[in-house]
Amino acid sequence: MKITNVAYVGYPVTDIARARHFYEKVLGLKTGDIVEENDKPGEGNFSWIEYDVAGQTLAISNAWPPSGKSGPSIALEVEEDLATAVAQLKAAGATVTMEHIPSPVCDMAVITDPDGNSIIIHKLKPGHTH
Repeated sequence: MKITNVAYVGYPVTDIARARHFYEKVLGLKTGDIVEENDKPGEGNFSWIEYDVAGQTLAISNAWPPSGKSGPSIALEVEEDLATAVAQLKAAGATVTMEHIPSPVCDMAVITDPDGNSIIIHKLKPGHTH
């Protein structure tokens, strides 16, 4: 077996409408090719929403329950400086759990979505690339 690519990063959510508001309004993401909203309580259906983030796919779904504990995370690169990005996220109502994590190559902050999933806000320092 040979892994050739990351297919997607998937986050479990409990409330599709609330999660879509967060990912689309707070983070400003646009939906990708797959948007299936079949969420009918009691009927065993689920919703799956994909967002295209610079050629990668972030999916949210209520197909499995969030653990509310540490698990996979996605790091989203921002254009502006980290302090500005964090201020904008706070103003939009995001929960910031760590405001500044410095490293030799980048600066990061950690926010959570409404279900407690961690999202890293990432800013490379000048002269560094992924």
